[in-house]
Amino acid sequence: MSLVPKLASFSSSLYNSPHSRNLHASTTQPICSFNCNLSTSAFTEKHSIERYQRDRWVYENQLGQTLSCPLPSSSGSIREDEIALQLPELKKLLQVLREKRESEGKCGGGGEGSPPGNVFLVGTGPGDPELLTLKAVRIIKNADLLLYDRLVSNDVLDLVGPDAKLLYVGKTAGYHSRTQEEIHELLLSFAEAGATVVRLKGGDPLVFGRGGEEMDFLQKQGIHVKVIPGITAASGIAAELGIPLTHRGISMSVRFLTGHSRKGGTDPLFVAENAADPDSTLVVYMGLSTLPSLAKKLMDHGLSPQTPAAAIERGTTPQQRTVFSVLKDLAEKISSAQLESPTLIIIGKVVALSPYWSVSSKEESCLLEA
Repeated sequence: MSLVPKLASFSSSLYNSPHSRNLHASTTQPICSFNCNLSTSAFTEKHSIERYQRDRWVYENQLGQTLSCPLPSSSGSIREDEIALQLPELKKLLQVLREKRESEGKCGGGGEGSPPGNVFLVGTGPGDPELLTLKAVRIIKNADLLLYDRLVSNDVLDLVGPDAKLLYVGKTAGYHSRTQEEIHELLLSFAEAGATVVRLKGGDPLVFGRGGEEMDFLQKQGIHVKVIPGITAASGIAAELGIPLTHRGISMSVRFLTGHSRKGGTDPLFVAENAADPDSTLVVYMGLSTLPSLAKKLMDHGLSPQTPAAAIERGTTPQQRTVFSVLKDLAEKISSAQLESPTLIIIGKVVALSPYWSVSSKEESCLLEA
């Protein structure tokens, strides 16, 4: 499959829009400097200064000037502005990769008939860079291009080789820097150009990471995909808090649930009656907005309101914050603590086995007495 038609179809809607043409016509001046009043959190999804600095190669125009902190367009689409700015440099990188491949082909008998590059779907774990696998570290260091998600920490990005290119493709509720289809096309285009492409994902690529969708798409296009597993948030965070996800005589199974509804809203996607098992551990990913509804459904279907539970924001990182509570009070306590995404929720009797559960209970008892 030719790269030129693919990239042209990928970018035509952006380049043909009136706003995109105006944007490219005015790229001789920087839009704003890096002293914007922006958050520097490792988990900021739109305007992390560190991440724009790491990715600044995609904002350089033909004159070598850097375009930073893109402003919203008149249509209100920050994502469209970013892609429109980045496409010239993405096309430039594709051309460099093609020329490199053709040059290597002339020397080694490859060229146009050479096999495409490989794509690695790499799990980076719940946040602590020391939880990366040795294989993940090796592949990250040897990549040509890395597309990374919102939950990939800056400590992990520091492992990237000096000559590699980084591209942010993070998603969060209400803001997708790129659609999933655009991510598919980027992975395919760079792999077809012969690059070693790494897709960095928080946690494990195949646990609520859409890694299965990307793998399926690429394999259908003849691209070899290798999955490097990561420690999923459930395992990493539970271990951090000393919560056994299963325990003989207490919890016979564990279920990983998504709190997201595909169409949005506050109602969980799954059927709560099937999850209301007192002898099972429930781990809910991305469940802050749907927790009140989920907790009510679980209790309505027989799960005790006194079931121990925990909510953990940014688990395994220095920014970790944790709320312990019984199920009936969990949503209220999360709201009082103002926990934010990413927050993992663990529900089940095993939570009470954590050494922090008794400390939390004692603190609460002291507050009530006071």
